[in-house]
Amino acid sequence: MSHRIERVNNLIRREVSDLIHNQLRDPRLGEFVAVTEVNTTADLKYARVFVSCIGGKQEEEKTLGVLNAAAGFLRSELARKVNMRRTPELSFHWDDSIEHGDRILRLIDQVNAEHES
Repeated sequence: MSHRIERVNNLIRREVSDLIHNQLRDPRLGEFVAVTEVNTTADLKYARVFVSCIGGKQEEEKTLGVLNAAAGFLRSELARKVNMRRTPELSFHWDDSIEHGDRILRLIDQVNAEHES
């Protein structure tokens, strides 16, 4: 990945996160929605935004539905805040790395507890 794309990804991640927390007022959206990563294509036409929040499968579907429905609004607000020639189309995807990390930590704790006894 080029340094330019990496900088654009970080900028979009920061700005979309700010927009979700400060301007997107949807009661279906949970309190804690984290934008974990953004992958932008080389031509800057599309950006895959990976999000995560605490909750089960139901929370995942609800959160992705709200964010994908608001993608046009978020894109227009992003275009207003960021000075780019082309603002990418946003698509939201679930990132389960937080849940995966939590599962690994629980397994490590379980192995440590078994080893101690």
